[in-house]
Amino acid sequence: MPMLMTRYDLRRPDFCTATRAELYQTAVDQVEWADKHNFLAVVVSEHHGSPDGYLPSSRVMAAALVSRTQNIQIHLSALIAPLHDPVRLAEDLAVLSLLSNGRVVPIISAGYREEEFLAIGKKLGDRKNYMDMILPFLRKAFTGEPFEYEGREIVITPKPDVMPMLMMGGSTKAAALRAARDADYFIPTVPEMFDIYREELKRLGKPDMGASAKQPSTCYYVSDDPDAYWDKLAPHAMHEQNSYAEWAEKSGIASPYGYYSDTNTLRDSGKYTVLTPNAMIELFNTMHESEPMILSPLVGGLDPTTSWESLHAFEKKVFPNIAESGAGVFKG
Repeated sequence: MPMLMTRYDLRRPDFCTATRAELYQTAVDQVEWADKHNFLAVVVSEHHGSPDGYLPSSRVMAAALVSRTQNIQIHLSALIAPLHDPVRLAEDLAVLSLLSNGRVVPIISAGYREEEFLAIGKKLGDRKNYMDMILPFLRKAFTGEPFEYEGREIVITPKPDVMPMLMMGGSTKAAALRAARDADYFIPTVPEMFDIYREELKRLGKPDMGASAKQPSTCYYVSDDPDAYWDKLAPHAMHEQNSYAEWAEKSGIASPYGYYSDTNTLRDSGKYTVLTPNAMIELFNTMHESEPMILSPLVGGLDPTTSWESLHAFEKKVFPNIAESGAGVFKG
Protein backbone atom coordinates (compact mmCIF):
# COMPACT_ATOMS: atom_id res chain seq x y z
CA MET A 1 0.00 0.00 0.00
CA PRO A 2 1.46 3.39 -0.95
CA MET A 3 1.78 6.29 1.47
CA LEU A 4 -1.31 8.42 0.98
CA MET A 5 -0.84 12.17 1.06
CA THR A 6 -2.89 15.20 0.10
CA ARG A 7 -1.93 18.81 -0.57
CA TYR A 8 -3.45 22.30 -0.54
CA ASP A 9 -2.28 25.73 -1.62
CA LEU A 10 -5.72 27.34 -2.01
CA ARG A 11 -5.15 29.03 -5.36
CA ARG A 12 -8.28 30.57 -6.84
CA PRO A 13 -7.88 31.97 -10.37
CA ASP A 14 -10.59 34.29 -11.68
CA PHE A 15 -12.39 31.60 -13.69
CA CYS A 16 -13.25 29.57 -10.57
CA THR A 17 -16.87 29.21 -9.50
CA ALA A 18 -16.29 28.56 -5.78
CA THR A 19 -15.67 31.42 -3.38
CA ARG A 20 -12.43 31.64 -1.42
CA ALA A 21 -14.30 30.89 1.80
CA GLU A 22 -15.81 27.75 0.25
CA LEU A 23 -12.35 26.53 -0.83
CA TYR A 24 -10.82 27.11 2.60
CA GLN A 25 -13.69 25.45 4.45
CA THR A 26 -13.70 22.52 2.02
CA ALA A 27 -9.96 22.03 2.51
CA VAL A 28 -10.43 21.68 6.27
CA ASP A 29 -13.30 19.22 5.77
CA GLN A 30 -11.26 17.18 3.30
CA VAL A 31 -8.24 16.93 5.58
CA GLU A 32 -10.54 15.67 8.33
CA TRP A 33 -11.74 13.08 5.80
CA ALA A 34 -8.13 12.15 4.95
CA ASP A 35 -7.32 11.74 8.64
CA LYS A 36 -10.20 9.30 9.06
CA HIS A 37 -8.91 7.30 6.10
CA ASN A 38 -5.38 6.87 7.45
CA PHE A 39 -3.57 9.31 5.19
CA LEU A 40 0.03 9.80 6.27
CA ALA A 41 0.26 13.55 5.70
CA VAL A 42 -1.24 16.71 4.30
CA VAL A 43 1.09 19.22 2.66
CA VAL A 44 0.21 22.88 3.21
CA SER A 45 2.14 25.34 1.05
CA GLU A 46 2.93 29.07 1.31
CA HIS A 47 3.44 31.97 -1.09
CA HIS A 48 2.67 35.67 -0.87
CA GLY A 49 1.13 38.34 -3.07
CA SER A 50 -0.01 35.92 -5.76
CA PRO A 51 -2.89 37.24 -7.92
CA ASP A 52 -4.75 33.94 -7.48
CA GLY A 53 -4.70 34.23 -3.68
CA TYR A 54 -2.19 31.44 -2.99
CA LEU A 55 -2.27 30.56 0.71
CA PRO A 56 0.02 33.06 2.51
CA SER A 57 -0.47 31.85 6.09
CA SER A 58 0.30 28.16 6.32
CA ARG A 59 0.71 28.18 10.11
CA VAL A 60 -2.79 29.55 10.64
CA MET A 61 -4.12 26.92 8.23
CA ALA A 62 -2.17 24.24 10.07
CA ALA A 63 -3.81 25.24 13.35
CA ALA A 64 -7.24 24.82 11.76
CA LEU A 65 -6.28 21.38 10.44
CA VAL A 66 -4.86 20.30 13.81
CA SER A 67 -8.17 21.13 15.48
CA ARG A 68 -10.07 18.76 13.18
CA THR A 69 -7.66 15.80 13.03
CA GLN A 70 -6.07 13.21 15.29
CA ASN A 71 -3.28 11.39 13.46
CA ILE A 72 -2.37 12.89 10.10
CA GLN A 73 0.96 14.72 9.85
CA ILE A 74 0.76 18.33 8.68
CA HIS A 75 3.77 19.27 6.55
CA LEU A 76 4.45 22.99 6.10
CA SER A 77 6.08 22.67 2.70
CA ALA A 78 7.64 24.86 2.01
CA LEU A 79 7.79 27.21 4.96
CA ILE A 80 9.55 30.26 3.52
CA ALA A 81 11.37 31.10 6.72
CA PRO A 82 13.30 34.26 5.67
CA LEU A 83 9.97 36.05 5.27
CA HIS A 84 9.23 35.59 8.97
CA ASP A 85 10.66 36.98 12.19
CA PRO A 86 12.55 34.07 13.78
CA VAL A 87 11.23 34.69 17.30
CA ARG A 88 7.61 34.67 16.17
CA LEU A 89 8.31 31.70 13.92
CA ALA A 90 9.70 29.72 16.85
CA GLU A 91 6.73 30.65 19.04
CA ASP A 92 4.20 29.64 16.39
CA LEU A 93 5.92 26.33 15.71
CA ALA A 94 6.12 25.58 19.43
CA VAL A 95 2.40 26.19 19.85
CA LEU A 96 1.59 24.09 16.79
CA SER A 97 3.74 21.26 18.17
CA LEU A 98 1.82 21.30 21.43
CA LEU A 99 -1.58 21.55 19.75
CA SER A 100 -0.79 18.64 17.43
CA ASN A 101 1.25 16.38 19.72
CA GLY A 102 4.17 16.82 17.36
CA ARG A 103 2.28 16.23 14.10
CA VAL A 104 3.27 19.52 12.46
CA VAL A 105 6.49 19.17 10.44
CA PRO A 106 8.12 22.38 9.14
CA ILE A 107 10.06 22.01 5.90
CA ILE A 108 12.18 25.14 5.86
CA SER A 109 12.94 26.78 2.52
CA ALA A 110 14.78 29.94 1.46
CA GLY A 111 12.14 31.08 -1.03
CA TYR A 112 12.86 32.33 -4.55
CA ARG A 113 10.30 34.96 -5.57
CA GLU A 114 11.90 38.40 -5.29
CA GLU A 115 8.56 40.19 -5.04
CA GLU A 116 7.75 38.34 -1.82
CA PHE A 117 10.90 39.70 -0.22
CA LEU A 118 10.45 43.23 -1.53
CA ALA A 119 6.93 43.33 -0.09
CA ILE A 120 8.33 43.09 3.44
CA GLY A 121 11.34 45.33 2.86
CA LYS A 122 13.90 42.57 2.29
CA LYS A 123 16.01 41.37 -0.62
CA LEU A 124 16.70 37.91 -1.97
CA GLY A 125 20.31 38.42 -0.96
CA ASP A 126 19.19 38.47 2.67
CA ARG A 127 18.34 34.76 2.51
CA LYS A 128 21.75 33.18 3.04
CA ASN A 129 22.53 34.60 6.46
CA TYR A 130 19.01 33.86 7.65
CA MET A 131 19.06 30.28 6.38
CA ASP A 132 22.45 29.65 7.97
CA MET A 133 21.03 30.89 11.26
CA ILE A 134 17.48 29.57 11.44
CA LEU A 135 17.75 25.86 12.28
CA PRO A 136 20.38 26.30 15.03
CA PHE A 137 18.20 29.15 16.32
CA LEU A 138 15.08 26.96 16.40
CA ARG A 139 16.88 24.12 18.16
CA LYS A 140 18.00 26.51 20.90
CA ALA A 141 14.55 28.11 21.03
CA PHE A 142 12.77 24.79 21.54
CA THR A 143 14.84 23.97 24.65
CA GLY A 144 12.97 26.67 26.57
CA GLU A 145 16.30 27.87 27.97
CA PRO A 146 17.75 31.40 27.60
CA PHE A 147 20.23 31.88 24.74
CA GLU A 148 21.94 34.75 22.99
CA TYR A 149 20.54 36.16 19.76
CA GLU A 150 21.82 39.31 18.06
CA GLY A 151 23.66 40.37 21.18
CA ARG A 152 20.76 39.96 23.58
CA GLU A 153 19.52 37.14 25.76
CA ILE A 154 16.12 35.74 24.84
CA VAL A 155 13.96 32.80 25.84
CA ILE A 156 11.21 31.25 23.73
CA THR A 157 8.13 29.89 25.45
CA PRO A 158 6.20 27.63 25.53
CA LYS A 159 8.64 24.75 25.28
CA PRO A 160 7.41 21.90 23.03
CA ASP A 161 7.01 18.55 24.77
CA VAL A 162 9.24 16.99 22.11
CA MET A 163 11.76 18.59 19.78
CA PRO A 164 9.97 19.17 16.45
CA MET A 165 11.48 17.48 13.44
CA LEU A 166 13.14 20.17 11.33
CA MET A 167 13.51 19.48 7.62
CA MET A 168 14.76 21.60 4.75
CA GLY A 169 13.77 21.85 1.12
CA GLY A 170 15.48 23.42 -1.85
CA SER A 171 16.75 23.13 -5.41
CA THR A 172 20.39 24.23 -5.10
CA LYS A 173 23.72 22.80 -4.00
CA ALA A 174 23.86 25.38 -1.20
CA ALA A 175 20.50 24.14 0.12
CA ALA A 176 21.69 20.52 0.04
CA LEU A 177 24.90 21.33 1.91
CA ARG A 178 23.06 23.41 4.50
CA ALA A 179 20.51 20.66 5.06
CA ALA A 180 23.27 18.12 5.66
CA ARG A 181 24.79 20.41 8.26
CA ASP A 182 21.66 21.59 10.08
CA ALA A 183 18.49 19.67 9.17
CA ASP A 184 16.99 16.34 10.17
CA TYR A 185 16.25 15.55 6.52
CA PHE A 186 16.32 17.14 3.07
CA ILE A 187 13.53 17.21 0.50
CA PRO A 188 14.93 18.49 -2.82
CA THR A 189 12.86 20.09 -5.54
CA VAL A 190 15.09 18.38 -8.10
CA PRO A 191 16.25 14.81 -7.32
CA GLU A 192 19.94 15.23 -8.17
CA MET A 193 20.41 17.52 -5.17
CA PHE A 194 19.80 14.55 -2.86
CA ASP A 195 23.08 12.94 -3.96
CA ILE A 196 24.94 16.10 -2.95
CA TYR A 197 23.14 15.99 0.41
CA ARG A 198 24.21 12.37 0.99
CA GLU A 199 27.81 13.08 0.06
CA GLU A 200 27.92 15.98 2.49
CA LEU A 201 26.45 13.83 5.26
CA LYS A 202 29.27 11.36 4.63
CA ARG A 203 31.89 14.13 4.71
CA LEU A 204 30.50 15.40 8.01
CA GLY A 205 30.54 11.92 9.52
CA LYS A 206 26.77 11.78 9.84
CA PRO A 207 24.59 8.72 9.16
CA ASP A 208 23.65 8.10 5.54
CA MET A 209 19.92 8.65 5.05
CA GLY A 210 19.86 6.17 2.17
CA ALA A 211 18.30 6.77 -1.20
CA SER A 212 15.84 9.60 -1.48
CA ALA A 213 12.20 8.73 -1.08
CA LYS A 214 10.56 9.01 -4.46
CA GLN A 215 9.02 12.45 -4.81
CA PRO A 216 5.47 12.33 -6.15
CA SER A 217 5.23 13.68 -9.68
CA THR A 218 1.58 12.76 -10.27
CA CYS A 219 -1.64 13.88 -8.61
CA TYR A 220 -4.37 11.23 -8.73
CA TYR A 221 -8.13 11.41 -9.15
CA VAL A 222 -10.82 8.73 -9.46
CA SER A 223 -13.93 8.81 -11.63
CA ASP A 224 -16.21 6.36 -13.42
CA ASP A 225 -15.81 8.65 -16.45
CA PRO A 226 -12.18 9.85 -16.56
CA ASP A 227 -12.67 11.84 -19.77
CA ALA A 228 -15.55 13.86 -18.36
CA TYR A 229 -13.71 14.42 -15.09
CA TRP A 230 -10.58 15.55 -16.94
CA ASP A 231 -12.61 18.17 -18.83
CA LYS A 232 -13.56 19.72 -15.48
CA LEU A 233 -10.10 19.35 -13.96
CA ALA A 234 -7.94 20.47 -16.87
CA PRO A 235 -8.22 24.29 -16.65
CA HIS A 236 -7.35 24.20 -12.95
CA ALA A 237 -4.41 21.84 -13.46
CA MET A 238 -3.09 23.97 -16.31
CA HIS A 239 -3.32 27.09 -14.18
CA GLU A 240 -1.21 25.43 -11.48
CA GLN A 241 1.44 24.15 -13.90
CA ASN A 242 1.79 27.39 -15.84
CA SER A 243 1.81 29.60 -12.76
CA TYR A 244 4.61 27.63 -11.12
CA ALA A 245 6.53 27.48 -14.42
CA GLU A 246 6.28 31.25 -14.81
CA TRP A 247 7.60 31.83 -11.27
CA ALA A 248 10.50 29.43 -11.83
CA GLU A 249 11.46 30.95 -15.17
CA LYS A 250 11.35 34.48 -13.77
CA SER A 251 13.47 33.45 -10.78
CA GLY A 252 15.90 31.29 -12.76
CA ILE A 253 15.48 28.17 -10.63
CA ALA A 254 15.14 24.49 -11.45
CA SER A 255 11.54 23.32 -11.22
CA PRO A 256 9.49 20.19 -11.90
CA TYR A 257 6.77 22.37 -13.44
CA GLY A 258 6.50 23.33 -17.10
CA TYR A 259 4.39 25.39 -19.49
CA TYR A 260 1.49 23.71 -21.26
CA SER A 261 -0.42 25.30 -24.11
CA ASP A 262 -3.19 22.74 -24.39
CA THR A 263 -4.95 20.34 -22.05
CA ASN A 264 -4.25 17.24 -24.14
CA THR A 265 -0.50 17.71 -23.81
CA LEU A 266 -0.87 18.25 -20.09
CA ARG A 267 -2.95 15.10 -19.76
CA ASP A 268 -0.36 13.11 -21.70
CA SER A 269 2.34 14.30 -19.30
CA GLY A 270 0.83 12.16 -16.55
CA LYS A 271 1.16 14.93 -13.97
CA TYR A 272 -2.58 14.76 -13.29
CA THR A 273 -4.01 11.29 -13.74
CA VAL A 274 -7.70 10.40 -13.61
CA LEU A 275 -8.35 6.67 -13.25
CA THR A 276 -11.41 4.48 -13.01
CA PRO A 277 -11.91 2.81 -9.62
CA ASN A 278 -10.71 -0.54 -10.98
CA ALA A 279 -7.60 1.02 -12.50
CA MET A 280 -6.84 2.76 -9.21
CA ILE A 281 -7.20 -0.52 -7.29
CA GLU A 282 -4.78 -2.16 -9.72
CA LEU A 283 -2.32 0.73 -9.28
CA PHE A 284 -2.53 0.47 -5.49
CA ASN A 285 -1.64 -3.18 -5.62
CA THR A 286 1.49 -2.55 -7.71
CA MET A 287 2.89 0.41 -5.73
CA HIS A 288 5.57 -0.09 -3.08
CA GLU A 289 4.57 0.55 0.53
CA SER A 290 7.00 3.48 0.84
CA GLU A 291 5.97 5.06 -2.45
CA PRO A 292 3.91 8.24 -2.04
CA MET A 293 0.55 8.67 -3.71
CA ILE A 294 -0.56 12.28 -3.57
CA LEU A 295 -4.01 13.74 -4.07
CA SER A 296 -4.58 17.42 -4.83
CA PRO A 297 -8.35 17.64 -4.54
CA LEU A 298 -8.75 21.43 -4.88
CA VAL A 299 -5.97 21.95 -7.42
CA GLY A 300 -6.15 25.38 -9.01
CA GLY A 301 -9.43 26.18 -7.26
CA LEU A 302 -11.34 23.13 -8.54
CA ASP A 303 -14.92 23.48 -7.33
CA PRO A 304 -15.73 21.54 -4.14
CA THR A 305 -18.49 19.43 -5.70
CA THR A 306 -16.19 18.08 -8.41
CA SER A 307 -13.40 17.68 -5.87
CA TRP A 308 -15.54 15.61 -3.51
CA GLU A 309 -16.68 13.38 -6.39
CA SER A 310 -13.15 11.99 -6.66
CA LEU A 311 -12.66 11.59 -2.91
CA HIS A 312 -16.00 9.81 -2.50
CA ALA A 313 -15.06 7.48 -5.37
CA PHE A 314 -11.86 6.66 -3.47
CA GLU A 315 -13.87 6.06 -0.31
CA LYS A 316 -16.69 3.96 -1.70
CA LYS A 317 -15.17 2.18 -4.69
CA VAL A 318 -11.41 1.96 -4.07
CA PHE A 319 -10.65 1.76 -0.36
CA PRO A 320 -13.03 -1.12 0.49
CA ASN A 321 -11.53 -3.26 -2.27
CA ILE A 322 -7.99 -2.43 -1.23
CA ALA A 323 -8.86 -3.51 2.31
CA GLU A 324 -10.35 -6.74 1.04
CA SER A 325 -7.17 -7.47 -0.95
CA GLY A 326 -5.07 -7.21 2.20
CA ALA A 327 -3.12 -4.24 0.84
CA GLY A 328 -4.26 -2.05 3.71
CA VAL A 329 -7.09 -1.34 6.09
CA PHE A 330 -8.96 1.92 5.92
CA LYS A 331 -11.38 3.36 8.42
CA GLY A 332 -14.71 4.61 7.20
